[in-house]
Amino acid sequence: MSELLKNIDARTKLAGTNKLEILLFFLGVDQRTGRRETYGINVFKVREVMRTPAITAAPDMPSSVEGMVSLRGALVPVIDLAKYSGITAETPREIMIVTEYNGHTQGFLVEGVDTILRLDWSKMRVPPEMLTAQTGGLVTAVTELEDNRLVMMMDVEKVLAETTSIDNEIMFRSVVTVDRPDVTVFYCDDSSVARKQIERTLEAMGVKGIAAVNGRQMWEEMDKVANYAKSVGKPASSIINLVLTDIEMPEMDGYILTKKIKSDPRFANIPIIMHSSLSGMSNQKLGQSVGVDEYVPKFEPQRLSETLARRLGVDAEQLVAKT
Repeated sequence: MSELLKNIDARTKLAGTNKLEILLFFLGVDQRTGRRETYGINVFKVREVMRTPAITAAPDMPSSVEGMVSLRGALVPVIDLAKYSGITAETPREIMIVTEYNGHTQGFLVEGVDTILRLDWSKMRVPPEMLTAQTGGLVTAVTELEDNRLVMMMDVEKVLAETTSIDNEIMFRSVVTVDRPDVTVFYCDDSSVARKQIERTLEAMGVKGIAAVNGRQMWEEMDKVANYAKSVGKPASSIINLVLTDIEMPEMDGYILTKKIKSDPRFANIPIIMHSSLSGMSNQKLGQSVGVDEYVPKFEPQRLSETLARRLGVDAEQLVAKT
């Protein structure tokens, strides 16, 4: 399995081409449907794949959190994805996918891994409403393979938000307030959890927000706004004050969205902030190469609010931290 992820750093060259590589994995045969579904996770988030080590149970944990393991001296929480997804499967969880996300490391127990698949983000589709309802918003994108299998991308942010003990009230307590209802931030993210976090941050700051589920939807919305602004003799920047974009999104990722915005004179002077769990230096440099004005890793409400305020032209002395 170590060979499966060999030379993973070299894969960063895919970023910015609207392509991605996903690790396919299984959670077992769902007793409710009799099917073994195929799931995927972006290779950028995978640190290693290993045999499940001995797990130490921990008290007061959600039912899907099996406990903790020690990896190179660090304690890592272990989440059984089948339990979390409500799948009752009889096969053992012999494989653990170690992921790094938002600066945190965690292990995901799965039945097995398949292969690494390279594809274009345009092949990833926003899941239909029926699937979203059935999975409780757990799936952020779907694609069909040549063998007719359906691959579902899991919303890792949702999994972690619901299995960790982070106190959201404390997280948002330090958000700075600018109280500028005349300012509008356009933001896009395929994770419903991330969109809610951004929405809450903007509300706490006192600015308006317009949301989209991916880069394509955001581009279409911005194009409409630009055409309207032109019809009334105003620049688009009078309506769109800032763009906040995720990197990983179906149909059009954040890099391609940034390229399109920065190459279109209608959107001159509109700052773009990239907001992503892919916080590696290579991703930040790539963001800068396509024109991103700043990069903020997920999810730090105070840092995000301070960056937004600065890019919106609010003087540092005017910033007021919530207490």
